[in-house]
Amino acid sequence: MRHDMPIVFVHGVSTSSAIWGHQVAAMRRLGHPCATVDLPGHGSMAEVRFTLETALAAIDDAVRRFTTPPLLVGLSLGGYTSLAYAATNPSAVSGVVLSGCSTQIRGKPLGLFRRASTGALRLLRHPRRATWPLVTDMLQAMQGYSCLDDIRRLDVPVWIVNGRWDVLRFGEWRLLAAQPTARHHVIRRAGHDVNSHAPVAFTRVLLEVVNQLRSAVPRVRPAH
Repeated sequence: MRHDMPIVFVHGVSTSSAIWGHQVAAMRRLGHPCATVDLPGHGSMAEVRFTLETALAAIDDAVRRFTTPPLLVGLSLGGYTSLAYAATNPSAVSGVVLSGCSTQIRGKPLGLFRRASTGALRLLRHPRRATWPLVTDMLQAMQGYSCLDDIRRLDVPVWIVNGRWDVLRFGEWRLLAAQPTARHHVIRRAGHDVNSHAPVAFTRVLLEVVNQLRSAVPRVRPAH
């Protein structure tokens, strides 16, 4: 019996798992089981305080729903946390798609990440009351986190998929130098929220990714 690649999606800050609606619908129509993660402080996890540990636990809960290691897809904060998860749980996933997380969160880029992370404030009903404590927690939890360190030790296939106008894209070359086997896609007419700005183009990349993973040797999760 053929089993299509399961996929786990992880959103960015100040949004929720709902941002993946287009991709989940498209991939499920093609037979791919999908799960979406609400990170702590967001959606169904709104009452849980965001830390890196609680974020990794939320991702782990979704990944472990599947008997086959899934493809892990993360955007922005979800990209950084997905990378951290895959680097520490290499046998749990088949591959990782990283979007909007190509810059180290420190120094000047920290300010860029803050602006990108709070871009959704105006879309919320009570934006400042609802999100500023979350942004503070997120910045505290992620400050000093090194995406370069984690991508260097990643031993699963990785794809870096960014919108051309993403303010956090300028660090791509460092990630690619740190992980020379990574595949790289830049989607035109898209910014930081690449899956929402160009949903069809982003979904096409996902189809290419799962086809490449399907042709590779299947990964088997070790028994506990």
